[in-house]
Amino acid sequence: MTKPSLPELLHAAVTAVGGTERPGQAAMAEAVAEAVDDQSHLLVQAGTGTGKSLGYLVPALAHGERVVVATATLALQRQLVERDLPRTVDALHPLLRRRPQFAMLKGRSNYLCLHRLHEGVPQDEEEGLFDQFEAAAPSSKLGQDLLRLRDWSDETESGDRDDLTPGVSDRAWAQVSVSSRECLGASKCAYGAECFAELARERAKLADVVVTNHALLAIDAIEGAPVLPQHEVLIVDEAHELVSRVTGVATGELTPGQVNRAVRRAAKLVNEKAADALQTASEGFERVMELALPGRLEEVPEDLGYALLALRDAARTVISALGATRDKSVQDEDAVRKQALASVETIHGVAERITQGSEYDVVWYERHDRFGASVRVAPLSVSGLLREKLFAERSVVLTSATLKLGGDFNGVGASLGLAPEGTAGDDLPQWKGLDVGSPFDYPKQGILYVARHLATPGREGSRTDMLDELAELLEAAGGRTLGLFSSMRAAQAAAEELRGRLDKPILLQGEETLGELIKNFAADPETCLFGTLSLWQGVDVPGASCQLVVMDRIPFPRPDDPLMSARQKVVEEAGGNGFMAVAATHAALLMAQGAGRLVRATGDKGVVAVLDPRLANARYGSYLRASLPDFWYTTDRDQARRSLAAIDSAAKADGR
Repeated sequence: MTKPSLPELLHAAVTAVGGTERPGQAAMAEAVAEAVDDQSHLLVQAGTGTGKSLGYLVPALAHGERVVVATATLALQRQLVERDLPRTVDALHPLLRRRPQFAMLKGRSNYLCLHRLHEGVPQDEEEGLFDQFEAAAPSSKLGQDLLRLRDWSDETESGDRDDLTPGVSDRAWAQVSVSSRECLGASKCAYGAECFAELARERAKLADVVVTNHALLAIDAIEGAPVLPQHEVLIVDEAHELVSRVTGVATGELTPGQVNRAVRRAAKLVNEKAADALQTASEGFERVMELALPGRLEEVPEDLGYALLALRDAARTVISALGATRDKSVQDEDAVRKQALASVETIHGVAERITQGSEYDVVWYERHDRFGASVRVAPLSVSGLLREKLFAERSVVLTSATLKLGGDFNGVGASLGLAPEGTAGDDLPQWKGLDVGSPFDYPKQGILYVARHLATPGREGSRTDMLDELAELLEAAGGRTLGLFSSMRAAQAAAEELRGRLDKPILLQGEETLGELIKNFAADPETCLFGTLSLWQGVDVPGASCQLVVMDRIPFPRPDDPLMSARQKVVEEAGGNGFMAVAATHAALLMAQGAGRLVRATGDKGVVAVLDPRLANARYGSYLRASLPDFWYTTDRDQARRSLAAIDSAAKADGR
C-alpha cells in the first residue's frame, strides 16, 4: 500500500471535523511536515479561521514520532483533546493503518491528591492538625466545595481540576492538591498506586501526542528534572504567550506571610535552636518589608541584604535539621515534613538568588492591597534559556495568529533566543518564518478607526473627550461592543460613566466570572462588555454581538514596570532602541490580539476603534498598524459612526 500523501490526510481530517479546506492550512501543513522531516524550526503565523490545529496535528501524526503540543489556555487544550484529536485520529486511522494515542499532562497541583483528600492537610501550628472536612462547616461555601470534591473523587477518572464542573474556589482546591515539591512520591505514599497525577504521567509515556501547557513546558526546561516524556517534535500553539509564561515560572517571590507559614510548618519538626533562628530571621525580614516602597532595586539595599542572608542561612540549617530528625508524635509525619521542606526550600532558593545578585536578574519590591509587600526576582531575559533548552535536539514549531510584528518575525524570534531569520552559525538554531494569512477578507469585513482628534492620553486623570467619543460609538453600534482597557481603573470609570449615560447593558470584568460574562455578552446584541488584559486575548464571540472593539489607549507597559523598564534599559545600553524593542513590541502584540476579537467568522463585520491619536500621529504608529489585521483604515469619526450604524441596521434587519 502506498503511503498516503499529506493533502489526502489533511482532506480526511478536515472532513471529519466538519471544516472547510483552506489554502493557508494546506501551506501550513506542508511547512510543518518539512520542518519536522528536516529537524529544523518554524514560526508560522496563521490567522483566525485558518484551522491551524489541524495544520500542525495532521503532519505531526503522519510523521509517527512522539509529539508534545503546548498551549497557553485551557480552552485550546480542551478543544484539542476533546474534539480535534479524537476526530483526526479516527479519520487518519484507515489511511495511516495505525491509531495514534493521545493524552493530556499538566502540573501535579492540577490533579486531586488522594493522600490529602483522605489524610487531611498538614496545618499550621496554631490551627493544629484536623480533618478539613469535619472542620469546614458543611453550610459554608468551603465546606460545600470540599464535600463535593470528596464525592467527585469516587467518580472521576482523571482527577483533573478542569474536569470538575462547576469548579471550586482556589482555597478549596488547595486543601486537596499538592505541588510537586510537597508530594511524598508514589513509592512512599499509601495512595501511590491510584494517584491521578502518576496515572496521567504513565498515560503520557505511552501516548504519541501529549497535550500540555506552557507552564509545564517551562518547568520541564528550567528545572532539569524532566516531567515531559522524551519527544522528537514540539509544537507550541498560542506561542505569543510563551515568553511571559516562561518568565512567570522563572520568577521568585518572598512575602512575610509566606515566611511565617514556613516557620510554623518547620517548628514542630526541628530542634529549638534551628526553629528560633528561622523565627528571628523571619521577624527581621518582616520589619524590612514594612518599609518597602514599590519599585526596582538596582542594588539590594543593605537592610534587605542582611535580612535575606539571615533567612538563607537559617533556612539552610532548618533544611539539614528536617533531614536528620524523626518525630513519631507528629500525625502523618512524612506529609508534614514534606510540606515544611517545600516551604523552607523555596525561601532558601529565593533568598540565595537575590543575595547572589546576578546581573541577569531584576529585583523589585511590590505592594498588594490585600497581601502587603513582597520582594520579587525575575530573569532580565529568557531568550538564552529558551535558545539552549527549547531548540536543542528536537524540531520546534511555534504558531499563533500574532507572531509577525511590524511586518516580520524577527522581534518575536529575538525574544525566543533566535537570531534574525537566515543568520548562519554553528550554534544558532536555524528557523524559518511563514505567514499563511487568513481566510477572512479584512479590508472588506473590518474598519480600523483611529480617533486622531482626541487629546493624547496622559499618565492619569479622566479623559472626558475619550468617554464622549466612546458613548457616541456605542450608540451608533447599538451596543455590540467589546471595550478593551489598559487598566482596570479605566474600565471601571468608563463603565460607571456610560451606565449613567446610555440605555445599554454594560458588563464589567470582575463583577462575574469571565465565562459567565462572555456568555451573557454573546447572548444579547445590545450588551457591551468592558474589561482588561484577559479580554484582549480570551474572547471568541463571532456574529452580531461583537461588531465594535474599542481600545482606550495603546497598551504600552507602565513606565514604572520594573521588569519591562530594566529590559528596555539593557537594549539601550547595547546601542539599540529600547522603546521599540520592548514597549512597542509588547503593545503591538496586545493590539494584534485585541483587534483579532472583531472578525471571528467569514460573515462578521465591524469596526476596531482606537481612542488614542498616537496610533495615527506618532512615528511608531506605522509599526503598530502594520502588526494589526489589514482592515480598511480611517481617521474620519463621521465615517466610523455611519459604518457602525449601517452594520447595526443590517444586523437588526436579519433579526440579530
